Amino acid sequence: MLKSFMIGLHDKSVEYNQKNIFSLLEKDPEAKLLDLGCDEGSFTLQIANKIGTKYIYGIEIVDERIRKAKNKGVKVSKSDLNKKFPFKDNFFDVVHANQVIEHLIDVDLFAEEIYRVLKPNDYAIISTENLSSWHNLFALFLGYQAFSQHISSKYYIGNPVSPHQGERFDLKSWTHIKIFTYKGLKEFFKVHNFKNGKILGAGHYISLNLFSLFLILDPLHTHFITVKVRK
Repeated sequence: MLKSFMIGLHDKSVEYNQKNIFSLLEKDPEAKLLDLGCDEGSFTLQIANKIGTKYIYGIEIVDERIRKAKNKGVKVSKSDLNKKFPFKDNFFDVVHANQVIEHLIDVDLFAEEIYRVLKPNDYAIISTENLSSWHNLFALFLGYQAFSQHISSKYYIGNPVSPHQGERFDLKSWTHIKIFTYKGLKEFFKVHNFKNGKILGAGHYISLNLFSLFLILDPLHTHFITVKVRK
């Protein structure tokens, strides 16, 4: 019962977060889109549709996902996002990464590469989990591992109320390594020379009706945080 309830809350937060991402996109049929960690390409195509572009590129590391994304028309390059991207400077109009940066070791190179491949004045949208979300803070208060933070690259452990407690990771690359807060994410891209860091939040796990207005006005503690920055 608790597991299904928690998964339901998570799924609603994911849906809201995707709406936030869509709201930050700009219509441009000539735009070249790069989706970092494009998986099997379904969400990549939704983003491209919102932009109105057919110039769709991706980077992915899992062979099965690459094959499926290519079958959907995404021009996918196999690469490790901890390394330099296989694209030339100033090539893309839009760079997107959803739930990717928290899995990386070299997040500084990741930001530098996004900056390098973006055209001047164009933008990137990066979405990730929020370490300072209410449910993470509550878990830490109880002495549990934060929901968003993994201490093993093989198992979900340390949080007995997590719906995935005790389960094994399907892929080692799914481990969360670097978890950002609202202010940390904004400052991180600022020090890497990006401009106009606008952040939207999605999802509160304690969003009772009595506190709904307060929570809407509280982006610091949402489940997901999404930043839009310009080169």
